[in-house]
Amino acid sequence: MSKKIQLLDCTLRDGAYIVNAEFGVPAIKGIIKRMQDANVDIIECGWLKDAPYKKGTTFFHVPSDLERYLPKKNPYTVYVAMIDWDRYNLDNLPPCDGKSIDAIRVVFPQEKFKEGIALGKTIREKGYKVYFQAANTLGYSDLDLIALAEEINKAHPVALSVVDTFGAMYEEDLTRIVTLLDRHLDKDIKLGFHSHNNQQLSFALSMHFVNLLQNAERDTVVDASLCGMGRGAGNTTTELLANYLNRKHGGRYDMNIIMDAIDMYMTDFQEKYSWGYSTPYFISGMYCAHVNNIAYLQKNHRTNAMDMRNIIESLSPADRKKYNYDLLEQKYMEYQSKIVDDSKALAELSRRFAGKNVLLLLPGKTIVKNMEDVKSYESENEPIVIGINAINSAYDYDYLFFSNTVRYDYAKEIYPEIFQKTKKIVTSNVKTEADDKEYIINFNLLVKRGWEHFDNSGIMCLRLLSKLQVKHVALAGFDGFGRAHRESYADTSMPRLDPGMKWESLNAEIKDMLSDFINSTSDCMDIQFITDSKFNDND
Repeated sequence: MSKKIQLLDCTLRDGAYIVNAEFGVPAIKGIIKRMQDANVDIIECGWLKDAPYKKGTTFFHVPSDLERYLPKKNPYTVYVAMIDWDRYNLDNLPPCDGKSIDAIRVVFPQEKFKEGIALGKTIREKGYKVYFQAANTLGYSDLDLIALAEEINKAHPVALSVVDTFGAMYEEDLTRIVTLLDRHLDKDIKLGFHSHNNQQLSFALSMHFVNLLQNAERDTVVDASLCGMGRGAGNTTTELLANYLNRKHGGRYDMNIIMDAIDMYMTDFQEKYSWGYSTPYFISGMYCAHVNNIAYLQKNHRTNAMDMRNIIESLSPADRKKYNYDLLEQKYMEYQSKIVDDSKALAELSRRFAGKNVLLLLPGKTIVKNMEDVKSYESENEPIVIGINAINSAYDYDYLFFSNTVRYDYAKEIYPEIFQKTKKIVTSNVKTEADDKEYIINFNLLVKRGWEHFDNSGIMCLRLLSKLQVKHVALAGFDGFGRAHRESYADTSMPRLDPGMKWESLNAEIKDMLSDFINSTSDCMDIQFITDSKFNDND
């Protein structure tokens, strides 16, 4: 194959977000060697960062940190590293000596493209080839693209890459951008494409990019990573793109070696870490929102997709493209703090629960496994039975308690008859207008902050019962989470809230919250576990 179309593998750079750059020495050496042996044209080995180098990572302080990982070089492979336009002190960058990286990729935001290009000029003066990455190229107007091309021509780098930062492009967007840049860029400057898979379009767009320039008088560079490894939704996959170029554009990439790299190194990463398309990352693409906003809401609040969309939508278009965790937390709290007048609901519930024992049926699998014990308790004590964020058709409920929109909608759809006939207690983050047989309670009334995941539904319901002055509460199905998330629930089809959760940490946090609640209510509420639980010190 002529080198008109070049494949750049960015596994060790973009994949660094997933593993905090800690690939380990064998994987770094093995991936670089196999990509070279497979005839991959450009290998992006990692980042240059202003920090001391740590062995086994791909955050390098100076290019010489990389030398230990490189095989004997052939004349056809280019090694590159990336820097953010303002996050690396070029005083630390020695002149290029040809022993490690050949080129540096500089990524810059639209509002700083002139500064980024100026930085590239300084890098070139030190003997390195320079590649530019225009972050969120979708945000450039036609006039902006022409201005960018004019400045790029003055700097004359090896390449300029179009970057679909938020995975928000469609074919017509890419066509507009590539057509304009191809028209205005000097013909000896390569045009590249780096995509993200937020809308499941990364590979399709990469193929479209190649085809757009098939007949152009210009070399091209297309980014990809093994198994699509990269931040959030990930990237175009190296194996898919290499195979496509082999079959449709005369490529000579060795698929056996590429697949060997996957078997040797990527399978293990896939078992330990999560990346690739998901509904939350689709929302990121949908709103051109920085992936860190999505990650924050997932990690700190286990926000479901519907609520996440509404929170991201509440940000301005400019704020979506950045990540300001203080602002995001403010928007989250505003969204969750919908205030309703719940005084009548609380008064009515207090009247109905006065002097009653209560049984909480939580979603854990022990409500099926130990059903006989639960039924026996019901028969002997005649409690008010409350289902927590879930329904099991084997039980009769007096009330259903919902603090999560996804679980509310799921119960309504899957168990319509039980849902309709049963009285419901619903927190104000789910809805603010009560339907028939519903009591709306303010979300903030039932949470206590100080924990990362403070909105556990079982504990929220316990706080409500405490305010209703309930004296005795029995718990069933409050099992705790196991490694296999779905297997933690009696209903294995129930929607997952966060597949990336560290369940052991969550269990520890819930146990701590429960202990805090018990300590603060021990004089006025007795809590009994009637099924096994990770939160019961007696189990």
